[in-house]
Amino acid sequence: MRSGVQAQVPVLYVGDADAARRFYALFGYTGQPGEDGRSRLRCGEMTLLLVEAGPVPVPAALYLYVDDDAATAERLVAAGHPVEHLPGGECRTADPDGNTIMFTRSSSLPAPAPQAADGRPSQVRRAAQVAARRDGAPGHCRIGGPRGEPCAEPAEVKLADSWGDTVWGCLAHADEALVNARGAFLATEDSTGIAAYLAVRQARPEAAAVAG
Repeated sequence: MRSGVQAQVPVLYVGDADAARRFYALFGYTGQPGEDGRSRLRCGEMTLLLVEAGPVPVPAALYLYVDDDAATAERLVAAGHPVEHLPGGECRTADPDGNTIMFTRSSSLPAPAPQAADGRPSQVRRAAQVAARRDGAPGHCRIGGPRGEPCAEPAEVKLADSWGDTVWGCLAHADEALVNARGAFLATEDSTGIAAYLAVRQARPEAAAVAG
């Protein structure tokens, strides 16, 4: 059976390993020089190898997918590294040795939701507060994890869609569903629903007759 690549490690030649480590720390990489003088930086399960080699012979390029491109760009600019914003949501900068770094937000990650002061998405938090004042919620989240695994967290938010389907979920999984299921919306079950709106809007028959 033919074997394939099991892993790959980008290698960048740098003139000043300390300066390079500080730069890549802005992307979340951490690490120290090894006994061979090379710096193996880690960010999660990924490795970046820095080799100190005096003047860099040929600048390289590195393309990164980040969890928050706006926050990454802000850190870079604050540290004195200009960031160029390109069409399509890509950003470009350069490390201290002239290596081109392109980065963008990973399309597989949900967009960050607006956060309230307590760290929760504001709309989801308000819906949870309304739901907490009512009965009828199941004991635990019915959305579950991304691979179908059950979720034991309490059900705090009810979601619905225009087809009439509903589901109760915990705050985290409800927020994820709102981002990835475009037809989903919060079903707050408060007094501002369509029925209440129409009840106020539609005049009684006798009132309409007087107005005519």
